[in-house]
Amino acid sequence: MPFTETFTDFYNNVKASLADGTFAKLTLAKTIGNTDLMNIYVRPIVEEGILKLELKYKFQQEEVIEIHTIDNARDKLIAYINNPFLSAILFTIEFDLTYKLNKKRAVSITEKVNTFGNANEILLDYLVSK
Repeated sequence: MPFTETFTDFYNNVKASLADGTFAKLTLAKTIGNTDLMNIYVRPIVEEGILKLELKYKFQQEEVIEIHTIDNARDKLIAYINNPFLSAILFTIEFDLTYKLNKKRAVSITEKVNTFGNANEILLDYLVSK
């Protein structure tokens, strides 16, 4: 898989933001062509006292939700990079990090000013309870 290494670098920022309580949300977007799958939204969830990630697959006609461990979620998401998604955006309270493929499929990872001022509440509650 050609994007494994660069997406893993990007996903390490996702894991770090979960660990330090700055994670707001993660979105896979910008599809190639007109696809049935429009977005994947990722948010933390606590299941049986363990922090996991909920992946919400937004299709044109329905939504499908899956729950995965943090590491397993990376493997699920990477399968959608370049097919059909060209970007993934990590929103944290410190910065927004965009993983993007251009038309030649070259990867760029850019950091911008944060969009969200508050971290995900479920994550914060989980971190406080530990």
